[in-house]
Amino acid sequence: MSSLGQPTPVAEERDSSRLIIGIAVAVVIGGALAAALLLQQPPKVAKPPSPYIASLKLADFKMSAAENFVGHTVSYTDGTITNAGDKTVTHVVVEVVFQDSMGQLAQKEEVPLQVVRTNGAYLEPVDVSVSPLAPGQTQPFRLTFDSISAQWNRNYPEIRVTDVTVK
Repeated sequence: MSSLGQPTPVAEERDSSRLIIGIAVAVVIGGALAAALLLQQPPKVAKPPSPYIASLKLADFKMSAAENFVGHTVSYTDGTITNAGDKTVTHVVVEVVFQDSMGQLAQKEEVPLQVVRTNGAYLEPVDVSVSPLAPGQTQPFRLTFDSISAQWNRNYPEIRVTDVTVK
């Protein structure tokens, strides 16, 4: 006999929301770890400096500034580079370090060195690959900076050759 006032037993459904949440969390963590591994950059291998750097001499530094056509100040560092070695130089990169009034780093840049050629009535800075530096040769160079840190102490920056290509 069945009683009318008593509910019939219903099979209890298992609460699966915890299982779904656990799986979703595991998938998100797994995706984040996979993305981190795939996007990881390989460590940069430091290239040893060329021994030919010692054959290049920088001298006669002069600094100047000029306003460009939009009113922005452009700074220049001019000097001479001498190839005291026995190979032709086709590319030079220099590190330029500007210091603040406390003698600490205000700005550091690595820039390609450009030699200066006279092109008619004006000076034209070109890459060393355009005008290679032969053994024993000295050429004027120019480094151009669109902006220099406001903390710069207005003294000459430290300039050193960091990379050179020869043929």
